[in-house]
Amino acid sequence: MLDFNNTEIAFLSKSNNDLRNAYLLYSTIASPALVKGAKGISEFALKMGVPVGWAVKPTLYRQFVGGETLDECTKTVQMLSRENVKSVLDYSAEGGKELGDVERAYQETIRSIDYAKGNPNIAYTVFKPTAMVVGPVLEKASEGLQLNDIEKTEMDNFRTRIFSLCRRAHENGVRILIDAEHYATQDIIDKITEEAMEMFNKELVIVFHTLQMYRHDRIAYLKYLHLEAKEKNYKPGIKFVRGAYMEEERERAGVRGYLSPIHATKTDTDRSYDDGLRYVIENIDDFELFSGTHNYESNYLLASLILEKGLSKNDPRIFFSQLFGMSDNISFALAREGYNICKYIPYAPVKDVLPYLLRRAEENTSMAGQTGRELSLIKAEMNRRDMRLI
Repeated sequence: MLDFNNTEIAFLSKSNNDLRNAYLLYSTIASPALVKGAKGISEFALKMGVPVGWAVKPTLYRQFVGGETLDECTKTVQMLSRENVKSVLDYSAEGGKELGDVERAYQETIRSIDYAKGNPNIAYTVFKPTAMVVGPVLEKASEGLQLNDIEKTEMDNFRTRIFSLCRRAHENGVRILIDAEHYATQDIIDKITEEAMEMFNKELVIVFHTLQMYRHDRIAYLKYLHLEAKEKNYKPGIKFVRGAYMEEERERAGVRGYLSPIHATKTDTDRSYDDGLRYVIENIDDFELFSGTHNYESNYLLASLILEKGLSKNDPRIFFSQLFGMSDNISFALAREGYNICKYIPYAPVKDVLPYLLRRAEENTSMAGQTGRELSLIKAEMNRRDMRLI
């Protein structure tokens, strides 16, 4: 029976010291004031060129990052594979907008695709579209502003880079997830992703589109995509997430004077996410599905939908996923029951991945119940092991 409260299964791979470190980290994250202060200090240190690795590596980095390089992630990938959990290695360097930053992100994504080729422990590869474009060209194009010749060339380069990554994935037989972005730039990414799926998802489903279900237009878009794909004879790969930019999107909509694209309530978002799951499973012969969520109800729902549809628990077209360092109780319980599960594992040098880590800390602070849930599970396991905090 699927049970997300079995802490023995959730923390089987964690030593007592690992649990203590996780407990102290999540206790710190639970304080918005501490997170805000740490963010300010870290951003100042980065700006001034002050090393921060000594403070970050044993704490946030250890909990949420697989390593600095693909090779350094191998130990984590192997550890997860022993529990029947696969990996998605995500090069998570952020903050660069120069050509060198874009080239580095592009080349690292190529390496990750090659690393995944023939590796049974790697379920997907992934990239962030805005990491593949120089400067604010995408934003200008999305707003319908006139581009100069250099900017037009860069838009062409953006498209070329995305198709090149998808082509490399297709040649290697590796599935690739194209992450979602802000509402303002998502229309362009939607169109390019649709073209990539039409080109590369004929025999196998290689390219996966990400739908942020906190947007109130995504169910309608999902249905449109289904009809479009049937007409053009390809199968969409669909990755569902709830969404990562809620406050920014609402603020931007208010400033720009347009209707917020975000559902008014969490209940509406949850309903949208679950309706997406139902639609895809009902039409699973036309899709492949990647469900990325830490929500108990949505994970229980997908597990039950698989069984109700008469599908195998390990149907290769359907994967559950959670972030590395979070919700191990969900991930390992699903794996024990025979469902396909993978962990999203960020990797990058400390200074490059720090913006991602700070955002993760902030998200855990603001995510209703998430930090408290992690802490309660860790405490329960420590009590089960009869451990002391120190």
